[in-house]
Amino acid sequence: MNYRIEMSYNLFKFLARCWGAGQKFPVTKDQVNDIENEDKGGSNDLPQFREYTFDELWKATSGFAVENIVSEHGEKAPNVVYKGKLANQVQIAVKRFNSSAWPDARQFLEEARAVGHLRNRRLTNLLGCCCEGDERLLVAEYMPNDTLAKHLFHWKAQPMKWAMRLRVALHLAQALEYCTSKGRAIYHDLNAYRVVFDNEGNPRLSCFGLMKNSRNGKSYSTNLAFTPPEYLRTGKVSPESVTYSFGTLLLDLVSGKHIPPSRALELIRDRNLQVLTDSSLEGQFSNDEGTELLRLASRCLQFEPQERPNPKLLVTALTHLQKDSQVPSYVLMGIPHDVAALSLSPLAEACLRMDLSVIHEMMEKIGYRDDEGTATELSFQMWTNQMKESLSSKMKGDSAFRHKDFKTAIESYTVFIDVGTTISPTVFARRSLCYLMMDMAEEALNDALQAQVIFIFSYIASYLQAVALIALGKENEAQVALIEGFALEKKTNNTK
Repeated sequence: MNYRIEMSYNLFKFLARCWGAGQKFPVTKDQVNDIENEDKGGSNDLPQFREYTFDELWKATSGFAVENIVSEHGEKAPNVVYKGKLANQVQIAVKRFNSSAWPDARQFLEEARAVGHLRNRRLTNLLGCCCEGDERLLVAEYMPNDTLAKHLFHWKAQPMKWAMRLRVALHLAQALEYCTSKGRAIYHDLNAYRVVFDNEGNPRLSCFGLMKNSRNGKSYSTNLAFTPPEYLRTGKVSPESVTYSFGTLLLDLVSGKHIPPSRALELIRDRNLQVLTDSSLEGQFSNDEGTELLRLASRCLQFEPQERPNPKLLVTALTHLQKDSQVPSYVLMGIPHDVAALSLSPLAEACLRMDLSVIHEMMEKIGYRDDEGTATELSFQMWTNQMKESLSSKMKGDSAFRHKDFKTAIESYTVFIDVGTTISPTVFARRSLCYLMMDMAEEALNDALQAQVIFIFSYIASYLQAVALIALGKENEAQVALIEGFALEKKTNNTK
């Protein structure tokens, strides 16, 4: 049997992820702490809330230029959000309200200051405001990696992975729990456009939703089909209304679509879960996991407000559902990251500088660690002539690999792979390095990807993918592969 698979990098990478995504691992207390502390200190480094002059914000946004608009409805929206850069080069997001939105300057300032006192890594924190004449503006941290709506409904490169969707849900629940603990339990018009992603790919809840769009304005601007039933009756928002909106977000995350809650609840009651789940997630989660998240969504969407869970209960429920907790968000999201800022391992550094001799030496030392369990299978099957041929070619390949005879190693490992009696991720990884030594980057990439299909947690396979991608001139993809390998290496070393 020939396990060599020829296909494009992106499709092969997707298959590799799907191969291992169905495995469920318990989330330990340490892993939960990792989630809590992954960007520790980010909110503590922020300046205190302050008032900006209109001139400062005019300059920061290049005169509120159209090309700096980042809000979803562009300049046609009554309140427009711009990206900008202050004189100290700090990037900001500026929300400019309609001139009649907050006629009472004192009330606007009081509301803005109350929100500005909040500081949490799950929020886009409010840095300041401006209140000059009829101008009312809010200044917040700028998040460069788009909204949840874009990643769920309008993705181009890859759909959001199941593990990342679970992380989004948890981080949002934690943001709401924090706001509730600080006396700001009301969040206006919670939806996928209110969730944005920071430099690390972590989801943040926009602080702009903690204030209404105007003093007497509506709390919900979305389609009435997504509005809490009690708001339709009374026009008032309660903490339970926010939980209802959170339930609609859970539906978005499961389905990848914006399904009206009434329709979703019908499908849940009829156990027609296949219609509800995003088809691009096939193989990434079990039926139990999908059912659990939909059950939580249905609790949030209960008609009676008092029957809905509070943010603390949401955090507890979602914590137990987390997967791949030690993999950074930017890896799950496929966002290129600055590897220079990381303290890389010696093997990762060798891959980054494409030092193939050092990689060869380290792979020799590591041996066949990724083939755990193979030795038993070999001894059991050795009596067959086919197995003897396979074992002989593997031993010949190992000897050639050790002595840096890479041409012979490729030939011998190919015989072993073609016989197909035993599947070895290490053989594919070694042949991948041999191909790199022979300047055959495409073949090296295919073998490295196949090694990870066989053993999804092989950091060596990820590193070799990175080296091959660098050789092919695909720097961004190489960076993602390198960081993913580094995360897997850390996870492997921590479990020893």
